[in-house]
Amino acid sequence: MAQKEYVNIIYEKKDKVATITLNRPKALNALSLASTAEMRDAFQDAENDEDINVIVLTGAGDRAFCAGADISEFEQLSAIGARDYSLALQEDTRHMERIRKPIIARVNGLCLGGGLEIAMGCDLRIASDKARFGQPEVNLAVIPGAGGTQRLTRLVGKAKAMELDMLGEMIDAAEAHRLGLVNQVVPAEELDKAVDELIQKLLSKSSVILGIIKLAVNKGIEMDLDRALFYEAECFGSAFGTEDSKEGAKAFLEKRKPEFKGR
Repeated sequence: MAQKEYVNIIYEKKDKVATITLNRPKALNALSLASTAEMRDAFQDAENDEDINVIVLTGAGDRAFCAGADISEFEQLSAIGARDYSLALQEDTRHMERIRKPIIARVNGLCLGGGLEIAMGCDLRIASDKARFGQPEVNLAVIPGAGGTQRLTRLVGKAKAMELDMLGEMIDAAEAHRLGLVNQVVPAEELDKAVDELIQKLLSKSSVILGIIKLAVNKGIEMDLDRALFYEAECFGSAFGTEDSKEGAKAFLEKRKPEFKGR
């Protein structure tokens, strides 16, 4: 197992999977400036590593995925500083969307504020039945600043996003699943198994095609329908230009499992 050492996160790479673990359990894995810098570096490393096909983001312990920003760092922020802080966090989540590899959020507990915002920057979210979700920033007289007013609306709709952002109340995992905020909810003791099963499903697919799907969805959602459909056609053409697409068709016709190379 290859491992890169950090202070505020744990970063591990094994069997084509990179796992980034927010490692401040006593602070409920709150996002400090130092931890976000380390997380940013780990995502960059995973993106650049050709041996990595899937990325998992989670939190240490069983109490929290991430309870939000480190509020102790807020006092030093001016209005301009807060704007720049927001822009930096937004760029982190945009980078997560641009990475041509699927990112799974393994939500093992509280997923609040900035924690929910980075979870929404992931492509797939699996939650423990003990997980709780929310955007409680309004209770501190601030607003979500890492995409929470935008991605939440896109995922659950305007009415529910307004409710969550304006009331700052938490919802349980079952409600998050009903709203489409998470893909799957499992008993806490089965969370690792469920994540592993999803990883294996993703690893069985063509990594280059997964990257094209991610690009098509994330770019297309920002366009009007006509432009998005044309962009989809461009991505469709790109997919047909890969070696894996030829292997997929050949394997189907020969009634065997495909052997994808990620090219």
